[in-house]
Amino acid sequence: MSVPAAPFGRDAIEAIIPHRPPFLLVDEIVELEPGRRVVGRREVRADDWWFPGHFPQRAVMPGVLTIEAIAQCGAVAVLADEANRGKIPFFAGIDDCRFKRVVEPGDVLTLECEFVRVRGPLAKGEGRATVDGELAAEATLTVFVGEAGAGSGAG
Repeated sequence: MSVPAAPFGRDAIEAIIPHRPPFLLVDEIVELEPGRRVVGRREVRADDWWFPGHFPQRAVMPGVLTIEAIAQCGAVAVLADEANRGKIPFFAGIDDCRFKRVVEPGDVLTLECEFVRVRGPLAKGEGRATVDGELAAEATLTVFVGEAGAGSGAG
C-alpha cells in the first residue's frame, strides 16, 4: 500500500491506522512527512458520542480525547513510514500535558505532531491541538510501535 499525498480524508486515514469510528478522531490529514511530522484536522460536532455525558449542562470535548486525536495524527505519521506499515501504535507515555482552552461543538481542531526522537520501536513526539490558532492542548507523546496481533507492548 502506498501512502497518498496530503491532503487526504478518512478513507486514506483508515488505510494507514487501525482506529475506526466511533473512536477515529481525525477527519483529514493536511500535511504529512512520513515518520517525522503530521498536521490533521477534526471538526468537533454536536452529535459526537461523548457530548451527552460530558457535560449535559455544557458540551465540552474531554481533554483526554483531544490528546488521543493528536496521538492518532501522530500514528498516521509513524505508520506512513514504510518500515512501520501494518503495525500497531501503542501509547508508552504522555508527559508535560497541558490543557489551555475548552473545545466545544463547532470548533475545528488543528492537530500537529512532530517526532523529535525515534529509537527502534519507540518514538517521542511533540503534539499540540489548536482552534483558530489558539492553543487548546499540548503534550509530549511516546509511542511504541508493535506488531499487529503480538500481545506485548504498552496500551
